[in-house]
Amino acid sequence: MSYDRVKQAAKLTIGTKQAMKTVEQGQATEVFIAKDADPRITIKIVNLCKKFGVKVTYVDSMKMLGKACGIDVGAAVAAVVNE
Repeated sequence: MSYDRVKQAAKLTIGTKQAMKTVEQGQATEVFIAKDADPRITIKIVNLCKKFGVKVTYVDSMKMLGKACGIDVGAAVAAVVNE
């Protein structure tokens, strides 16, 4: 399951703005987006990932994505950072 890949990642950026910075800097290897997140927020990161050739993986829930990232609140977007 995708949540396991998030948990196993050595370094993550959590949140749309932080993930966008990571993608723009060429450091993101994969971006996880919650299906229940507001599309007005996630469309920008999806388009950016297409532009930079970063893999986008959709997960079911913001709450579960946040939990997988180790935070107590939901997360719309998380990016795996290439070391």
